[in-house]
Amino acid sequence: MMTEKNIYLPYLMTVEKITQEAPGVKTLRLKFKDEEDEKNFSFKAGQFAEYSAFGEGECTFCIASSPTRKGYVECTFREAGRVTSALAKLEEGDTMGFRGPYGNTFPIDEWKGKNLLFIAGGIALPPMRCVIWNALDTRENFKDISILYGAKSVADLVYKHELKEWDEMPDVKLVTTVDPGGETPDWKGEVGFVPSVLEKMNPSPENTIAIVCGPPVMIKFTFPVLEKLGFKSENIYTTLENRMKCGVGKCGRCNVGNKYVCKDGPVFSKVELESLPAEY
Repeated sequence: MMTEKNIYLPYLMTVEKITQEAPGVKTLRLKFKDEEDEKNFSFKAGQFAEYSAFGEGECTFCIASSPTRKGYVECTFREAGRVTSALAKLEEGDTMGFRGPYGNTFPIDEWKGKNLLFIAGGIALPPMRCVIWNALDTRENFKDISILYGAKSVADLVYKHELKEWDEMPDVKLVTTVDPGGETPDWKGEVGFVPSVLEKMNPSPENTIAIVCGPPVMIKFTFPVLEKLGFKSENIYTTLENRMKCGVGKCGRCNVGNKYVCKDGPVFSKVELESLPAEY
C-alpha cells in the first residue's frame, strides 16, 4: 500500500551552482539527491516552493527555472533576513531542503496564438523568468514576445547574461530601463520608471496578454497605463508572493478577503484582483 507523502517533508537537494546576480541577490541551481524524486517531480510556470536552510527555517520563493528545463530547479532571492542569510552562505555541493510545488499556475496553454508582453521590476524578474523561458522554449506557440524590465540601477539588474541572450534573439523585443540616476556612462538602455517607459513603448493590446510582476508600487502605477493603452482586465496577469509563509493554507498569513495567496494564487488575473479588498 502506498503511503501519501508528508507535505511538510522536504526533498533533499544539492546546491549544484551558485550565481551572484546583483548585490545581495543570488541564484541557486538545485539538483535532487534522490533520482526517483527527480523522475517523479513536475511543476508548472508560476508555482512556488519552500526552501530550507537546516537549523534556520525556510523561505518562500517562486521556482525561477522553467518546467521545460529538466533535471534541476532554480531559485533567486535577495539576502534580507535570517533564513535568506543562511541560504546565501551555502556553497556548491552543500545540502538544503526544498518542498513543493505549491500554488496555481500561469494559464500558458490558453495563451497559444497570442502576443505576450512581460513587464517586470527589480527582484520580480525571477517569477517572470520561469514563464519567459517556458514561452521561448515553446516559441512556435506564440506570436510576438516583448519584455520590459526595470531596476533601480544597472548593478541591480538580475540575469544580466540572459538579458543579453534575449536581446540578441531576433524574435524577442527587449527593453531595459533603470531609475533616473541609476544609469552608468556606458548604459545603452532606457532611463525612467517602468510605467512611463511602458507608455513610451505603446504596445498594442490586440490579441496580447500582459504579465506584470514587481514591487506593489510598480504594479499600482503600471495597471492604469495598461488600461489607458486599451488592455482589458482579463488579459492582465500578475503574481503575488509577499505574505506567504507555510505554502499550504494553514498559517493564515497570506489570507486576503476570502482568498489564500498560497492556495488560490500566487497567479491572479486583474479581474480576480479587483474582487479582493482594496488594501491588497
